[in-house]
Amino acid sequence: MFSILFQRPKVITRHRAGPLADERERFLRQCEARGYARSMLKKIAWILLAVADCIRIDRGKVTGGDIEQAVNSRRRFKRRPDVAQDSESSRRLFIHIATEWVRSLGCLEPPAEVERPFAMQTAAFVQYLQNERGLSPVTISTRLERLVWFFESLHPSRDALRTISIADVDAFIKAKSNQGWKRSSLHSLASSLRSFFRFAEGQGWCSPGTAAVIESPRLYAREGLPEGPSWELVQRLLASTQGDDPASIRAHAILTLLAVYGFRRSEVAGLALDDLDWVGEQIVVSRPKQRRSQCYPLLPAVGEPILRYLHEVRPRCAHRALFLTLNAPVRPLSAPSVTALVHARLGDLGITLSPRGAHCLRHACASHLLASGFSLKEIGDHLGHRAANSTLSYTKVDLARLRQVAELDLGGLV
Repeated sequence: MFSILFQRPKVITRHRAGPLADERERFLRQCEARGYARSMLKKIAWILLAVADCIRIDRGKVTGGDIEQAVNSRRRFKRRPDVAQDSESSRRLFIHIATEWVRSLGCLEPPAEVERPFAMQTAAFVQYLQNERGLSPVTISTRLERLVWFFESLHPSRDALRTISIADVDAFIKAKSNQGWKRSSLHSLASSLRSFFRFAEGQGWCSPGTAAVIESPRLYAREGLPEGPSWELVQRLLASTQGDDPASIRAHAILTLLAVYGFRRSEVAGLALDDLDWVGEQIVVSRPKQRRSQCYPLLPAVGEPILRYLHEVRPRCAHRALFLTLNAPVRPLSAPSVTALVHARLGDLGITLSPRGAHCLRHACASHLLASGFSLKEIGDHLGHRAANSTLSYTKVDLARLRQVAELDLGGLV
């Protein structure tokens, strides 16, 4: 690998003569397989050569503190006012590369886990949500995150759930309200806390009745309008990604899936190469909420952008995920990255929505189907809704039909 990256014999000899040469060369091959550019591979090689003699791998496990100390001991990272910013940036890069190298060797000591408040009780609650309630992993993760926020907000910290009062819960919800949380978010937050304390009461961990007195903002049936761009704006959005650069080609394929099928961002990020049946012209998406897969016809308007992405952009690698990052290290695209992509593309067109993410295209898809004459049952099945109430919200955005109702001539009835 050294002879591929470097041409001068003295430089190649220097790298091969350095400590842990085989281990450094093996890591460089791993980085090459992950899509790093040649210039970056050369930089990684020099970083590893610089830190290899300072990190004592032969002594066993290496901690993050050991790596930072080894990097900080280098003379070039001594603070100078004129190069402080560049030096700090280089120092972080050295630490990152060295950490990944040590991790690849299996010598990195994992950081000590921070003991979270009421860890035993929250772990039991998670098991209850999984095994008895059957909730999706995303829902469980969200509820657990909110519990952690609540417990960490308690000052002073408590050692027993019985010492937590309803005043503590009210103060936490009020603090989130003061931070700008919407009523729907506060309602969901209170519901999560109520669910935990109801479980805790059943276990005898807290006083009976705590869950019943947790108040939340009242929400009315189908209160808010699902906000999404009009279908004309969606067409403009798709047209704006008709470029030939890799980012536009990938964005066009992703936006088409979101708009035509109304997929959630996690469903797009979770698509794999095996989910595309080109012979049968079908695409299979995993529905996490329903815990099942759903099959769709692979329409030409969707299949062609995906084919172009596969042929022209997607790198050859061992990953089976359909959409990958454009820059090294090559890895599957995450769900938040899908939202960021949509947010940026909408912003480029000057489209202002709240929220302005991947989910607004799901709303646009539903509204378009409703305006096209599809029934609520057909729309719900297309979107993968579990309950009919989820689809009923879109009846309020069919303004064209509402105007037709308002213009009816009721004759002598009025």
